[in-house]
Amino acid sequence: MTPRRPPLPWLKPGLFVGGLIPLAVLVWRAAHRTLGADAIAIGLNQLGYLALVFLVSSLACTPLKTLTGWTWPVRSRRMLGLFAVFYASLHLLTYVGIDQQLDWPVLWGDVTQRKFMVVGFLAFLCLVPLAWTSTDASVRRLGFQRWKALHRLAYVAGVLAVVHFTWRVKSDLRVPLTWAAILGALFLVRVADAIRTRRRKRSRQPVAARSVDLESAGRPASGA
Repeated sequence: MTPRRPPLPWLKPGLFVGGLIPLAVLVWRAAHRTLGADAIAIGLNQLGYLALVFLVSSLACTPLKTLTGWTWPVRSRRMLGLFAVFYASLHLLTYVGIDQQLDWPVLWGDVTQRKFMVVGFLAFLCLVPLAWTSTDASVRRLGFQRWKALHRLAYVAGVLAVVHFTWRVKSDLRVPLTWAAILGALFLVRVADAIRTRRRKRSRQPVAARSVDLESAGRPASGA
């Protein structure tokens, strides 16, 4: 019997430290005033970009397992998703508290009138229930099927985040369109895997159905 390979002990600590390094660099640059002339805008954009990177990375875990058979990406999916919510929250709080300084009329006008703000806020709202139900206890409480259906919101959040990024950039669309292509490729892998799984299940059903029909054919009709 082949011995079972132990899980990578460094995976989650490495992800945790690696996920905090961009924030540490950003804080260090802000403290030393090296972010540039418009430091708030640059910090805001970098936090939003980090949220997108971690969100798409979390969505890539299952397709990567499907394509390679590796199991470690799935074990890192939860932490990557939580980092996406973490940086999205910092992105939102920086805009609300530092950029607009809690000017609620201006904030309300932005959220209701600027379409890229509306889409970005909707993406954040999609992430909130995912973070809230990220624990094993939530899976047991909701049941795996309902939990799985709820967490498909991650793809909705990903699409909305890419649209938010695209509309925010306006001019050079190469980077947001690259992220859109990556997200589309991940979605196609998931769809192809779902179709293959469904066909596999259907191919097994006729065998069972034929065996039932043969058993029924061997029984005498009622009243005979």
